[in-house]
Amino acid sequence: MFFTFDGVDGVGKTTQIRLLCEWLRGRGLTVCECRDPGSTPLGECVRDIVLHAPDDTPISARSEMLLYMAARAQLVEEVIRPALARGEVVVSDRYLLANVVYQGHAGGLDPELVKSVGEAAVHGLHPDATFLLDMDPAEADSRMQRDRDRMESRGDDYRRRVREGFLAEARLVPERVHVVDAARTIEQVSGEIRGIAEKLI
Repeated sequence: MFFTFDGVDGVGKTTQIRLLCEWLRGRGLTVCECRDPGSTPLGECVRDIVLHAPDDTPISARSEMLLYMAARAQLVEEVIRPALARGEVVVSDRYLLANVVYQGHAGGLDPELVKSVGEAAVHGLHPDATFLLDMDPAEADSRMQRDRDRMESRGDDYRRRVREGFLAEARLVPERVHVVDAARTIEQVSGEIRGIAEKLI
């Protein structure tokens, strides 16, 4: 079973991933947690580039997308496929949907082009369910009590386009992308996520 979490920055993905993984382990399941980009030596290098490149190192939306795809291809081959083959439950912080939205809907690239490149990167491996934590981007931004990275520093209009992009993609595959109202309490959000996961396991 392969679960992913996504949404605008600040919606509470980290907290909800932790709670879901604790619940899954409590049911006796072995869980593989990962983050995209990241969780491999190559992925962590790419993560540092795309999130923390200095201002004098411009990265175009197309280059940014391809960097993410390279990290994801490595993540799939080095972490996700082997974990699934061992019978583990994989829970990933972001996956291909994030690129479709961030570089596609919000960044100006054709979302269908991003999807087609993504197919080469994931080689047919898609999540069984994606939990899209949704809330007003301004409220989500106010929750972040840390310095912003490159992606988080792009302003209100960009964040609005990101949210709209996520919701547009969710409408295309409602059976796989579950929109969860993240403006509620942590317990309410985690309860809904557990309910969805329980039906799939």
